[in-house]
Formats: sequence, structure tokens, C-alpha cells
Amino acid sequence: MATTALEGVSVTHRTLDVNGIKIHVAEAGSGSGSAGGTVLFLHGFLELWHSWHHQLRSLSARGYRCLAPDLRGYGDSSAPTSPSSYTAFHLVGDVVALLDALALPRVYVVGQGWGALLAWHLATFRPDRVRALVNMSVAFMPRNPAVRPLELFRRLYGDGYYLLRLQEPGAMEAEFARMDTRFIFRKLLTTRDTGAISLSPEWWGPQDQDIPLPPWLTEEYVERLAAKFDETGFAGAMNFYRCLDL
Repeated sequence: MATTALEGVSVTHRTLDVNGIKIHVAEAGSGSGSAGGTVLFLHGFLELWHSWHHQLRSLSARGYRCLAPDLRGYGDSSAPTSPSSYTAFHLVGDVVALLDALALPRVYVVGQGWGALLAWHLATFRPDRVRALVNMSVAFMPRNPAVRPLELFRRLYGDGYYLLRLQEPGAMEAEFARMDTRFIFRKLLTTRDTGAISLSPEWWGPQDQDIPLPPWLTEEYVERLAAKFDETGFAGAMNFYRCLDL
């Protein structure tokens, strides 16, 4: 267990053996204030626990105990090589086992992106562990027994949609390896493209393009993400998409 300072807040890091893998979790606050309770933050695609640094600082100062894990495949958590190890059952199992390891019967859950999808499944499979739920960017999408998810996305957006281009293991990883990681995050975090993006070489454009950061996004955050993904690679994050039909 280690402790670091995050914008004036003490953050404790620990790695726990849960659900057959290791999960790294960052923790701030004690939950002993007037607000009380624990908030579990679940990050999205190509994010990390640090993506919640503003919320960790703000809510811990208001009396909440805040937990932000690196999901399986990310950061300092285990990254199984098989895409079949990233189903909703595996992800929810990770969260439930994490809560068990920390002796937390119920928590507030906040999810973003893939973290929101995970949170919807958590609330569906184990509502007894969710005190309240706040999700961002991904609405509840119950499974349609008449059509597999990938086929549905193909009908809606075509074969060039990034989610479908991610399906072949190693292919998108190789495309990412040909780009500077800092460029990848600057582009993804600042794009205003709201359509069905492809993440193709044409979509990325030239790597020498000037991509200014908005006021809410810092060079330090981009650097932190890039450094960690340079270390771990992108396969774990991409494997989330490769088991949608399982």
C-alpha cells in the first residue's frame, strides 16, 4: 500500500487479489464526515483511476470515502490476454469482489463510458450492492434477444465503425503503435466529432497537426495517460469490445 498527494488530498493506493486477478484501486477520504458513505468511480475507455482526480478531491473533502479502481485490462490492474475474459460477468465480478475485499456492503456508483455500461450491469445483476447510481455518456441498453450487439452496430453505423474495426485482436493495436501516444490522447480528448467515428488513419489525420488543449484539460493529464499506456499497451482496453457478443 502506498500513499500519494493529489492536489492537496492524500490518496492511498493498494492492489487487491479479487476474482482471480489483481485490481489496483486508489482511495481518498474516510467517509466519516457528515455526508458519509462510499462512492465508487468506474472509468471509461482509454481512461484510468486518475481520470476521476477532480471528483476524488472534491467529494473526499465533503466527507465521502472515494474509490477509483483501474478496471481489468487497465493501468496497474491485471490484463488477461483473452478477449473472453472481459465479459459483463467478469467485470461485475471484479467490482463485487472488490467491495467484498473492502467489506463494503453498498456504495454509491458513478460510471462513465465503459464504466457506465459496467455500472448498469452491476445495478442489474446485484442491486443489493448499489446505494445509488449516476451514469454518464452511455444510456441503459438492455440486450435484444433478436439481434447480437455487433450486428446491431453494423446495421446502424456500417463496417467502418470503430467498435467493429476493433474486433480483430492485434489489428487496432498495430495501428495505435504507429502513432505517438500523446497525439492519440490529444486527438481523442479534444475531438468534437459526434458521428460514428472509425479511428482509421484517415480519421486521425497527420500526427504533426496542432491540437491545442481546452482550459479544462492539462498537459499533465495527457502525459499521465500516455505514459501509462506506453507501459501497458492498449490490448486490455480494446478487449472490452471484443466480447460484446459473448
